[in-house]
Amino acid sequence: MPASNNPDEMKTLAAVLNKIVKDGYEENFKVTDKGLQSLETEKIYLPEEVHIVNFFRFEGASDPSDSAILYVIETADGAKGSLTDAYGMYADPEIDKFIKEVENISKKHAHTVETHH
Repeated sequence: MPASNNPDEMKTLAAVLNKIVKDGYEENFKVTDKGLQSLETEKIYLPEEVHIVNFFRFEGASDPSDSAILYVIETADGAKGSLTDAYGMYADPEIDKFIKEVENISKKHAHTVETHH
């Protein structure tokens, strides 16, 4: 029986989502033209208010359109949740742009926090 998509990949994404929700990352985020928005509270966060705690990539074994990336996020006011995007050529350019802005801000802060002995 041919599999149109790989159920193990979906289970893996679901398993990771279940684990992070148990760890308190319960909010779902989406990227809008104004910033990162919580679907639960509708609050908007700017890139400098967002910290990417972790991310997971899921490869679609039989179909590249099944590939996804899950970002585990904490915001400046303590909201914790996740953002999911397609990966590769199917990625949402708005999400990609926002994540790059967050990563650039994180890198800048990493350099300014260094202590010199």
